[in-house]
Amino acid sequence: MDLLLAIAPQGGTQGGGGMISTLIMFAAIFAIFYFMIIRPQQKKAKEKQQLLDSLHKGDKVVTNGGIHGTISGIEEKTVLLDIGNNVKMKIERTAIGQVVQAKK
Repeated sequence: MDLLLAIAPQGGTQGGGGMISTLIMFAAIFAIFYFMIIRPQQKKAKEKQQLLDSLHKGDKVVTNGGIHGTISGIEEKTVLLDIGNNVKMKIERTAIGQVVQAKK
């Protein structure tokens, strides 16, 4: 019991630096989250949008589902993908994962 009383904070002494140190700690945690999580995620989303905006007819692409094909038509939100033997699929632009070979 005496040990608990020795560990407990003493009443009557008010620490003025407690609020400032708490604010500094929250600011540091926010900065860490921003530079480790938020900023890289925004950068990756920007790169993905640039990839989708730069698609052209004739580009060889791979979808997020792993389907390989060549772009044979582009609309505002969709892409017509030729996957071989004159088989074509209409997919969303956002379903394109990467450009394997851009048309020159």
